Amino acid sequence: MMSDAMKKSTKKTINILFTCVGRRVELMQAFRKAATEEHIPLCIYGADYATDAPALFYCDKQIKVCKIRDNEYLPTLLKICREEEIDLLIPTIDTDLLLLAENKALFEEQGTKVMISSVESVSLCRDKRFTTAFFEKCGVAAPSTVDRVEDYRGEFPCFIKPKDGSSSINAYKVETPEELKMYAEQVPDYIIQDYISGREYTIDILCDFEGNPIYITPRERVEVRGGEVLKTEIIRDETVLKEAFDIIKEFRPCGPITVQFIRDEKRNKNFYIEINPRFGGGAPLSIKAGANAPLAILKLLKGETVSYEKNAAKENLIFSRFDQSICISNTSVTEITDITEVGNLCKDETCVVFDLDDTLYGEKEYVRSGFKKIAASLPEVSGVEELLWQAFEERKPAIDVLAEKAGLDHEKKKELLSLYRNHTPEISLYPGVKEMLIRLRKEGKKLGIITDGRVNGQELKLTALGLYDLVDEIIITDRLAGNGDVELFRKPCEIPFEIMKKRLGTEGYVYVGNNYRKDIALRNQGIRKIWFRNRDEVIL
Repeated sequence: MMSDAMKKSTKKTINILFTCVGRRVELMQAFRKAATEEHIPLCIYGADYATDAPALFYCDKQIKVCKIRDNEYLPTLLKICREEEIDLLIPTIDTDLLLLAENKALFEEQGTKVMISSVESVSLCRDKRFTTAFFEKCGVAAPSTVDRVEDYRGEFPCFIKPKDGSSSINAYKVETPEELKMYAEQVPDYIIQDYISGREYTIDILCDFEGNPIYITPRERVEVRGGEVLKTEIIRDETVLKEAFDIIKEFRPCGPITVQFIRDEKRNKNFYIEINPRFGGGAPLSIKAGANAPLAILKLLKGETVSYEKNAAKENLIFSRFDQSICISNTSVTEITDITEVGNLCKDETCVVFDLDDTLYGEKEYVRSGFKKIAASLPEVSGVEELLWQAFEERKPAIDVLAEKAGLDHEKKKELLSLYRNHTPEISLYPGVKEMLIRLRKEGKKLGIITDGRVNGQELKLTALGLYDLVDEIIITDRLAGNGDVELFRKPCEIPFEIMKKRLGTEGYVYVGNNYRKDIALRNQGIRKIWFRNRDEVIL
């Protein structure tokens, strides 16, 4: 039976909330890329305690939350998921995994899936003593583990680390018994393991919500800094795949997990050391190699079945990672309900750039205009305009509905669609917009428009509205794509914003739009935004 969250995900836009997004920029970009390339409407919500966390600026909506240990953390997440109709919650760090696993049912009761494994599975990951026992249960090798100095009977060097640690924090190679005693006094709640020498590997695993594997991607950790992989190579190894299947069978993951092992070359054996029941920091590298976890997750949310794909990631690809900066200043958002307020809010800026549809004019007026043209072309059919408008208000494909009701063939339907897209529209600017634009130019401000949509249709709108004479520069993003994929250049892609800034040659820059996800998303760096909260906009 389909869950409430699955039923809800049949709505047009999929909403995903990532908790503690921190520096997970690559992961946000991977989800955005998958949605864009497959034309899946996606709204990414990012939650973090730190308002300057880099990954927040690559999310569509940014939410500040309290610290995880705060009693209000869980109620806050539940409220966000309920009010924003979140389809899926994905944690990204170890800290809140157990809390979310323990309260998974509360989220699912209100229609939000949580991509987290069972409480038992998460618990064994958080305590490395249990992790070792689990690996042994799976029939794979693991270094012997004790949690008291007095009980260690192995050789030196050995390894000491916190039983619930992560990112190599407080993890040390120990050369002598004296060093071991010293570190045991410094490392809280430690475990001691045999030191395994060899090459380090990670297996990025993605399973569906029932624990069935979709992708298993082993890769060598060629270079590591502070627990984060800097260089990695995708490998194929039948032994590793078999061992991964044995682990999956026992663990039954929900969504992503990462498994780490060290290959002891002398003994020709893989020693498994760690499981993280979440996306690992290097998971985007497996995604780039072809194991497209974000796309698989989006398909699952749409109710599709996604089967195991053995060789999704290309073998022998080597990835090298680097740091990148993002400007997080001057990105304030002002909310308005009257578009003409812009004229009074841009005293300090020298450049004002607008969205077009439902910002400078009402797109419903354009839809009405197109429906009138279609009705005029079908005088033999009664009630055409009313039928089209009713279908539009019900968010149904209006021309398809008309064709079915009127018995129109495929060719006629194509003709009507072309008529709609290429008609000269009868539309007008919102009251006061023309006067506002004229006043802004008289004040010496440069004006621009950035709009998505088919080039011919947008040009016809711009001409009908007289905007070519009222602004300095216009960018229709679909034109930037040439013969390529237009979705790659549509907002919130940064490219048209950067082109506009270069064309207008000014630093004082404000952008005005109605669509929060496309126009106001804060990853459009260093640009002040004005959000026109249009209560009568077309909702796609």
